[in-house]
Amino acid sequence: MSIHDFITTYGYWAVFFFVAIESFGVPLPGETAVIVAATYAGATHRLSVWLIFLAAALGAVLGDTGGYWIGNKGGYRLLKRWGPYVRLDEPKVKVARYLFDLHGGKVVFFGRFVSVLRTYAAFLAGTARMPYRRFLFFNASGGILWAAIFSFVGYFAGATLSAAETPLAIALGVIAVVVIVVSVVLVRKKTAQLVEKAEARYPGPLEP
Repeated sequence: MSIHDFITTYGYWAVFFFVAIESFGVPLPGETAVIVAATYAGATHRLSVWLIFLAAALGAVLGDTGGYWIGNKGGYRLLKRWGPYVRLDEPKVKVARYLFDLHGGKVVFFGRFVSVLRTYAAFLAGTARMPYRRFLFFNASGGILWAAIFSFVGYFAGATLSAAETPLAIALGVIAVVVIVVSVVLVRKKTAQLVEKAEARYPGPLEP
C-alpha cells in the first residue's frame, strides 16, 4: 500500500500517523506524507489544506514530545540496544550529537527540516537533559513552521497544476514542485557533509 493510498483512504489520520511516528523516532516518510496529502488536496479539493496543516503540526509536536521523554528516561542505553532496528546507526547519532552540542535549541527548531534530525533530535534533546519548557518552545515553533511550509506549498503546487490553463499557471506550478524537490536534494547533500564533520569530531565508537 503506497503513501498515496494511505492518504486517500485515511486522510488526515494518515498524515498525523506518519508525522507523529517519524517524530517519535521511527524512520517513516512523514514529510513525504504531508507533501502527498497537500498536493492531493490542491488537485482534488477532497481534503482541507488547513486540516492537513493541523494534522502535520500536531503530529510533529506530539511525536517529538514522546521522543524527548523516551530519550530523557532511556538515553544511550536504548540507542545501543535498539538503534539498529530503526536505522539509527552510529553516523546518524554522531551527526545529531554534533549539531546538538554546537547549537542546542536551534537543532530542535531547524532539525524539523533535516531528515536525520527530524527523526532523532527530540530523543537526543531528552538524552542531553535539555529543559522541557525550552525544548517545547523550539519544538512547537519548528513543527508549526515546517507543517505550514510543506502543507501550503504542496497545496499550491497541486492546485496550480490541476487548473493550469495558461503558460503562467503551468510555470508557477512547476516552480512550486521544483522548490520542493530542490529543497529535499539540498538537505540530503548537507546531511552527507554533516556525517563527515561529525565523524571528525567524534572518531571511533561513540560513548555517552
